[in-house]
Amino acid sequence: MTHPVLPTAELGTAGPLVGIQGLGCMGMSDFYGPTDSDEALATLDAALEAGVTLFDTADAYGYGRNEEFIGPFVRANRDKVVLATKFAIERKEDDPTHRGIRNDPAYVRAAVDASLRRLGVDEIDLYYMHRRDPAVPLAESVGAMAELVAAGKVRHLGLSEVTGAELREAHAIHPIAALQSEWSVFARDIERAVVPAAAELGVALVSYSPLGRGFLAGSFQAAEQLSADDARRTQPRFIGENAVANGELLAPLREIAADRGVTMAQVALAWVQQRSEVHGLTVVPIPGTRKRVRLAENTAAATLRLTAEELALLEPVSAQVAGGRYPDMNFTFVGRE
Repeated sequence: MTHPVLPTAELGTAGPLVGIQGLGCMGMSDFYGPTDSDEALATLDAALEAGVTLFDTADAYGYGRNEEFIGPFVRANRDKVVLATKFAIERKEDDPTHRGIRNDPAYVRAAVDASLRRLGVDEIDLYYMHRRDPAVPLAESVGAMAELVAAGKVRHLGLSEVTGAELREAHAIHPIAALQSEWSVFARDIERAVVPAAAELGVALVSYSPLGRGFLAGSFQAAEQLSADDARRTQPRFIGENAVANGELLAPLREIAADRGVTMAQVALAWVQQRSEVHGLTVVPIPGTRKRVRLAENTAAATLRLTAEELALLEPVSAQVAGGRYPDMNFTFVGRE
């Protein structure tokens, strides 16, 4: 099967060139219930064929198993793949409820070596600080990351879920190629200060959960419909009355999709892609999927353009969303900005 190849964009002012849509690989190993590994591997191949070149993982996904899972694919296509992984979220397999955040330099050095070993590569293209520990000065954490670049273990640096002020401070220590934060029709808080800072500095915005973890695509209506081991069962937006209220907010997406003969997921992704024009910066969403059919659906949205009237219908949605993004808000920048 052949696919139209995605257009490309540069991450940062001197970062790698990538397809304007990437692939989030987390769900292939963790958080979203059972996975068909053969189908997931086939999805990786299909993504590359479609022009997806940015593949996103983290050491926290599956306690490192997600890095191990995609490693053979990365190595087989090393000259085509832009590999992104992350450090900072500390998990313990013997205590699944544990979530720590580590930014200290010793941890950074140990984490990158562990990721390189699991992935089976000599260098990571884009290395993110997954979450910020405000108790550790950026001079120390980003300084340690900069040392990894000098050592040839990492090519470019990224941050995730930081404030606009933190992005500016970090960028002054070492150029930041990309900032990864949640951005979707349902989640727009980064537009207040984070996005303007990224645009000013020439930092690309890599949008994770652009489909609202599948909710914007109509994949499920409430957490109770998901498997018992699905992490979305704990997320406030998908529980009880919040889920009911948020489901009603999908009406304009459903209307636009029906009028255009596309899917709700494609409308949601097109909205994110067009943030690039609205805010004047590179935007690369990384929808996660484990299925080739969803991959084809997602990549087809990369060149879908919504009209001004359609964008106006979606404009008020985020302000009405009920519930927070996470049960533990330590995993966002809210409260630090």
